Amino acid sequence: MLFKIGDLVTRISHNNDTVFKIIDIKDNIAILKGVNIRLIADSNINDLNPVKKDEEDLTKDDRNLIDGMGEFVNLNRDEYFYLPGKILHIDGDCEYLERCINLYKKFNVMAYGICIKEGEMSSKIKEHLEEIKPDILVITGHDAYYKKKGNFDNINAYMNSSNFIDTVIEARKYERAHDKLIIIAGACGSYYEALIKNGANFASSPKRINIHALDPAIIALKVSLTDINKNIDIMDVIDKTKYGKDGMGGIITRGTMYVGYPRV
Repeated sequence: MLFKIGDLVTRISHNNDTVFKIIDIKDNIAILKGVNIRLIADSNINDLNPVKKDEEDLTKDDRNLIDGMGEFVNLNRDEYFYLPGKILHIDGDCEYLERCINLYKKFNVMAYGICIKEGEMSSKIKEHLEEIKPDILVITGHDAYYKKKGNFDNINAYMNSSNFIDTVIEARKYERAHDKLIIIAGACGSYYEALIKNGANFASSPKRINIHALDPAIIALKVSLTDINKNIDIMDVIDKTKYGKDGMGGIITRGTMYVGYPRV
């Protein structure tokens, strides 16, 4: 069967478990990007199975996740006004970034999105932090854990975890306090323990599994919309992500939203 860039496919050898978009074809090898999962992979053309659904239908996962977040914005707007925390979202994938920014807009949270290749993030993060001065920083994109390259604690077994870790380290040079700059870092299969150890409040992936494109943004949104005097219900917010505690984890963290009175 002939395939072209932009086609939606699954991989026969992986039981057709994930829907991908073909983003490049070299000889008989297709470069694939998950439609909903933050994953880049490659596959022999002969291993691909065409998907008939259109991409808009496949992003219904976005709607399902958003529908479960109504309590995030269950605010008393009769008497009080609210100043949610400001988000800086750094993403290695421009398409996923757009989807995350649309999520922030839906809930009226101020967010700045910048698309940067994972390998360039650590050298550029300081200038963006100094310019935007966010309360919340998201560092994400694409990653993967390769079991054949080493155990979970071998940084060389990951596609981009070292880049995410270096970016977290640079961000912590800008602001050391975990309650003044909340950092959410990682992507599919990322080195969870190292990201937390080096300064992230939340990170992926405890079980080295894939995560949904919106998972880092869901946590950022909850942090933004939680009262600054209250701790986030860590189990509740992680349960709101696609794969729960297998995909995301973190430390108890305070919210970043100021509440004012009276509302005019």
